[in-house]
Amino acid sequence: MNRHICQSGSLLSASPARPDCALRIERDALQAMNGNELAGERRRGLMERVKRSLGPAGVFFQGFLEHPRMVGSIIPSSRSTIDKMLAPVKWDECKLFVEYGPGVGTFCRPVLDRLPRGGELLVIDTNPLFIDYLEHEIRDSRFHPVLGSAEDVEAIVRSLGHEHADYVLSGLPFSTLPDGVGPAIAAATHRVVRPGGAFLTYQFSTVARDLTARHFEQVDTGLTWLNIPPCLLAWGWKAVPSTS
Repeated sequence: MNRHICQSGSLLSASPARPDCALRIERDALQAMNGNELAGERRRGLMERVKRSLGPAGVFFQGFLEHPRMVGSIIPSSRSTIDKMLAPVKWDECKLFVEYGPGVGTFCRPVLDRLPRGGELLVIDTNPLFIDYLEHEIRDSRFHPVLGSAEDVEAIVRSLGHEHADYVLSGLPFSTLPDGVGPAIAAATHRVVRPGGAFLTYQFSTVARDLTARHFEQVDTGLTWLNIPPCLLAWGWKAVPSTS
């Protein structure tokens, strides 16, 4: 003898399950599923509207929410940080500029504005949201967005037909990267940068600067207060071999 519990919770004893009760259960379950899907669609639609209304800042904030350990801040870098970070670069000698973690392109456009006509900008990010956004927003033949890891910078640079990069810029949060990833990126960066080139980092801690100092012979530092929060800048210069 079957016992069956209907949605109301009442127990029907000594009788087989009624078909109309089973139909109600199935109908109510489908309605609940449809309601959950509708709520999910509404949330996604709201996120899209917020993202569109906020522009790049909305995309940047979404990327931070999805991958907080891989994004250094919820606020893009200030103009003061950008100008001070890029000031030492010898643009007339730059054939390939590389950026790790470009986000929504806060540095991309200023770099492209400074690059000579024959120069190229390669940006590498593990977040497809940022890469898709940059591919859509920046229409410049010198610009190459790549979905990948900075640990593989040497192979990615070679895939563009270069042996070395002149400068590498990074805003990656080295203090929160998985174990071993930061040191691997710093080592690969030193190998890929040409002699006389530099590894440029901007951080809110000293981790990136300290990793840079393990590999680069000269490290210059600076600080920009006109950033939220204030930002520590470092330029690691790769020595030119002596000709004597």
